[in-house]
Amino acid sequence: MAWATWATARHILVATEKECNALKTQIESGESFESVAVENSKCPSGRKGGDLGRFGPGEMVPEFDQAVFGGSVGVLYGPIKTQFGYHLLEVTARG
Repeated sequence: MAWATWATARHILVATEKECNALKTQIESGESFESVAVENSKCPSGRKGGDLGRFGPGEMVPEFDQAVFGGSVGVLYGPIKTQFGYHLLEVTARG
């Protein structure tokens, strides 16, 4: 498979792995990703439902790149630990 040149994704950033796992359970139980992001994310993107927009390989931290460009579209990933905290991540498109 060819390496994608762009992706769109959304994420939720929190301080602890425990909180991240609790939010993942909420989303997997039917709560919308967007509402959980607005209510809980420590990232400014939380106000937009966690939307990170469109970006290319190398524009995000390595842990993100690995999940975004190596995983499947539409799957909820996390907790992903980075220097910023713990993330839930969903790739919404890639090309």
